[in-house]
Amino acid sequence: MAKIVILGAGISGHVSAAHLRRKLSKEHEVVVVSPNSNYQWIPSNIWVGIGRMKSEQILFPLAPLYKRKNIDFKQAKAISFYPEGDKTEMKPYVLSEYVVGKDKGKQEKITYDYLINATGPRLNFEATEGLIPGENKTYSVCTYTHADHAWDGLKSLIQEMKNGKKAKILIGTGHAKSTCQGAAFEYILNVEQELRKHKVRDMAEVTWISNEYKLGDFGMDGMLLSYGDMTMKSNEMVEMIFEDRDIKWILGAGVNRIEDGIAHYENLEGEFKTEAYDFAMLIPSFSGHGFKAYDKNENDITTKLFNGFMIVDADYTAKPYEEWSVKDWPETYQNPSYSNIFAPGIAFAPPHAISKPRKSKNGTVISPAPPRTGMPSGITAKLVADNIIDSIKSGKVSLHHKGSLGNMGAACIASAGFGITKGSGVSITTFPIVPDYEKYPKTQGRKLGKTFGEIGLAGHWLKLALHYAFIYKAKMKPFWWLIPE
Repeated sequence: MAKIVILGAGISGHVSAAHLRRKLSKEHEVVVVSPNSNYQWIPSNIWVGIGRMKSEQILFPLAPLYKRKNIDFKQAKAISFYPEGDKTEMKPYVLSEYVVGKDKGKQEKITYDYLINATGPRLNFEATEGLIPGENKTYSVCTYTHADHAWDGLKSLIQEMKNGKKAKILIGTGHAKSTCQGAAFEYILNVEQELRKHKVRDMAEVTWISNEYKLGDFGMDGMLLSYGDMTMKSNEMVEMIFEDRDIKWILGAGVNRIEDGIAHYENLEGEFKTEAYDFAMLIPSFSGHGFKAYDKNENDITTKLFNGFMIVDADYTAKPYEEWSVKDWPETYQNPSYSNIFAPGIAFAPPHAISKPRKSKNGTVISPAPPRTGMPSGITAKLVADNIIDSIKSGKVSLHHKGSLGNMGAACIASAGFGITKGSGVSITTFPIVPDYEKYPKTQGRKLGKTFGEIGLAGHWLKLALHYAFIYKAKMKPFWWLIPE
């Protein structure tokens, strides 16, 4: 009998647990450890943040589902890792602490045969002074509670505009190294459309602020897209969208301090500037959770497991941008020191960024971190689960299932406004996620035809359909596994 412990119940953790439970007999234990009581479909936080969906529509409680599916659920947070056990416990374990109920504060050594670290990122708001969701007129859509608060703030401002107040809205990234530009991009387009629906667009100045060097970088070094019968750069497409909607933009900006209604930032020219606002939604930087690891004699071995995020089968050798390669990226998400530990999704440490790194004239790094959310999180979680399943069934380590972001495609449907008849979506597919400049030297490292963009109502319908499809899948309803990651 094998015991598989999964840390985290987001996209990666939940996908791993679902596939493991479906494909393994009941004699094997599947255990999910997460401080969160609910599963949430994060891509739809955007619509919660504009009041078009209630948070209840994008989440459901985990405990009842896991009980029905014979998955052990512990509402606890991981504290430290003991991949060799310790002087009294022979098996490897994760020291965890319960966060609710009668066992709140109680610590437990949760042993395992296989461990999947799917803890995702820590939302590092503290890295930017004053960037606190719900304070200083700044908001977030990173969680459903944040998105609820964002709508409250936006709704109040819309009412003020209806009463005659002119307003400035600032949306983008809230740190020099933030990622997830895509979520902010969706939100600014949805907010802009909501202003028009409420007939107050003429009362608002809407501004995009980002650490990107060019619009449409998205932390992926930009893209060359097939767009209808044309070939278009992603920055040209986003410029076209912003100009059409009268959205201003500030680029190469590393936000470093927030006051009430004032964002302080440094740009790539080394200038220190400010931007005033009445409402801001700024994505924070992501970081690892600061876990520690110890060997059986309780010596600190954190560097064997973590480099901010968890170390996996990537090439972490420091290299200049010109020497970066798709071969640097992991394929199995297995820790090289401990073969029974894996880290799919955002939990793995990337070998380097995807976008060309840039510094200000003062030496400050102002450049997007690499995105690993959404589709890549689900795909890497499934391949990790499949490798563990094969290893258990064969009785030996099997790493047959592989998938690098350098040979994996991704589809992103960015909402550009909610509405069955007047909604819009920006549909972008990318292949591969990490550009392969050797294979596709003339098309910015990606394959045209598989890398394309479209804008229109059909994109909104597709994103809405995917919302319901992935909630259905996450609830493990009949034939859920037929819906791809």
